Formats: sequence, C-alpha cells, structure tokens
Amino acid sequence: MTPIAPHISAFFQQRLPIERRASSHTSDSYAYAFKLLLEYASQRLRVPPSQLQLEQIDAPLVVSFLNHLEAARANSPSSRNVRLAALKSFMHFLEFREPSAIEQIRRILAIPPKQAETRLVRHLTVEEMQAILNAPEPTGWDGLRDRAMLHLCFAGGLRVSELVGLQLGDVTLHPQASILVHGKGRRERCLPLWKVTAAALRAWLAVRGTVPAPELFVNARCQPMTRSGFEYILAKHGHTAAKSCPSLSAKRISPHVLRHTCALTVLQATKDLRKVSLWLGHAHMQTTEMYTRADPSVKLETLEAMIAPSLRSGRFKATDKLIASLTSRPIMRSARP
Repeated sequence: MTPIAPHISAFFQQRLPIERRASSHTSDSYAYAFKLLLEYASQRLRVPPSQLQLEQIDAPLVVSFLNHLEAARANSPSSRNVRLAALKSFMHFLEFREPSAIEQIRRILAIPPKQAETRLVRHLTVEEMQAILNAPEPTGWDGLRDRAMLHLCFAGGLRVSELVGLQLGDVTLHPQASILVHGKGRRERCLPLWKVTAAALRAWLAVRGTVPAPELFVNARCQPMTRSGFEYILAKHGHTAAKSCPSLSAKRISPHVLRHTCALTVLQATKDLRKVSLWLGHAHMQTTEMYTRADPSVKLETLEAMIAPSLRSGRFKATDKLIASLTSRPIMRSARP
C-alpha cells in the first residue's frame, strides 16, 4: 500500500508552483477539490485523511465522489468538471512517480466530463449598470473607494481576483490612464481607461492615505480587499440601485455579471469578437464565443443581411360545412329609423 499524503504534498509544493507555475487561485481551487475528496473518502472508508492510501482512491470511488458533489452539495455539472480536472492533473503527476499504479491512474483519467448546459450569460442593461455605478455616495472614504472599484471592475471586465489583486504599481495615470492586469495562467494585459474611470481612481487615491498594503483597494481595517469583501460591497450597492431601477430586483448581481456586461458592451461597440477576447484576457476564442449568443444585435445584422422568402398570398376557403354556412350568411344590417 502507498500513502497518498506525500504525493499530494509534492503536487502542491512542487508540481503546481514550480513546474506548472500555476497561479495562487488555481492552487486554491485544486486544494479545495482535494479537501472535498479526502473528506468524502475518509467518511466512506472510515480512515483518517492522512492515512488514506493511493490504492483506495480508485475510479469507482472518484465517480461516487463526483456524484456526491451533484446530489448532496447541489454542484452544477461545470463545478463537477472543475473538481474532476483537478484530480486528473494530479493523476498525470502520479504517472511518473508511481508507474506501478498506471492502470488505476488511467481508469481515473478515462472518466469523462459531464455535459453542461449552455445557457445565455447573465448581463445588465445600460440603465441597470448606470444605476449600480451611481449607487455609492462619493462624499466619504468608503464611497470613493466603492465607486472606483465598481467603475474599474466594469470598465476593465475584470475578474474579482484580478480586481482585488491590483497593486498601486499596476496603475498608470499619465500620460494615458491604464492598468496592468495579472490574469489567469500568469497572462498579463494592459487596459486603457475611460476618463471617468480614471477620474474615479484619482479621487480614491487622493483619500486612500499611506496604507502599508501594496494593494490598490483596501478595507476599513486598511488590509487588502478580499473577494468576499467586494462581493458584499456589490450586493449592498445593487440593493440601493434597485430602488431607482426596479428591474435589478429580479436579477442576481455578481462580479462576473459585471464582466459579462462589459464583454457585451465591447462586442456591441466593435462588432469584433477578437477585441472582446483581448479585452477580457481569454486564452481561447471559444470562450469568447458565448457572448455572440447573448448579443441580439449580431443576430439582427444576420437577419437584415438575409433575403426573406416570399409569402404566397391567397384567400381563406372554408372546408367545414358549419364554417361554410356561417360565412355564406348575409350580413344583417340594422334597420334605419
């Protein structure tokens, strides 16, 4: 029997950060997947997680774990596939460390991902987005910070991890305002800013003060802003904006909805999917194509470019005896006085 704990430690201490140069967000996601797996295997096999053996983590257990995620934790197929991807990455790592377990490893690698539903991306209208941007009161320290965060998140189409990870050195205000975004897969992109976004950033930097944290945005304790912190701020201002824009009450507003709204704004303005991909920092164009399904203007252009078939004209002919008797009756006219 082979203890699995040393292999997991090597995977997170060597494979991910050194060999693959994975970002901290990828490592955190993989770590959470293993946490769920080890807790499930420990309960099912009645063995402490630190004493689990490699031979016990076989394909049937992994499939049972994936089904558990959907049934007990109500995970979507896409979330299930993310956990499976983490496990497969670990199994590829084990191929060279434990050749004797190659058959067990290949059975796990052969587990197919589950087909996920392809739905339209959720986004906000121009009026709804403007209502959220107008929600913070730019009269205090936190109001100026919130306004700058919301403007920057929307204007740059930033992931929440990219937003809270921005540092002071990533911001350039002269001669052209821009930000350096550190995206997924260690891919960087430089984005120019609207004048209104740059103005919101300048106002925030003027009141930020000498905070020791290098991050651009900090919380009330002068510590780096967290993902949950920004999600709370967005939810608070979304609730405020719903008072002036009632349609927001029926929508679930998240940081990624702001990113989707930015993507559709860029697509409608440029009609160029490649520019949307570059703006959002997508590694593959296939990821960006989902916005074409949500943008009605693209379909309207297609409809206008097509020549519609002619419609054959004709008069209705009754075939039923009852209908024929009704249509053949003379119209009764009212008698004149």
